[in-house]
Amino acid sequence: MIKADIAQVVYQRHGGISYAEAKDLVELILGSVKKSLVSGENVKLSGFGTLNVIQRKGRLGRNPQTGERMTLASSRYVTFRPSRLLSF
Repeated sequence: MIKADIAQVVYQRHGGISYAEAKDLVELILGSVKKSLVSGENVKLSGFGTLNVIQRKGRLGRNPQTGERMTLASSRYVTFRPSRLLSF
């Protein structure tokens, strides 16, 4: 499923808005989620799951081609933990 599919579902289920408004609504929601994650905040979506921002520390690594030691910078990544209600 892509953003356009989500907008189509919103449009079909909510009879009072146009497809363009549904598409804008999906963009607004996903933009808010992205902004929160970029700023380091976790995002909890009740009944769906939690998006957590994890900080990875910098560490020493090795270049696999040359064997040379190098420092890998710290970084952040996002994990998703599904809600218990979202069971398969």
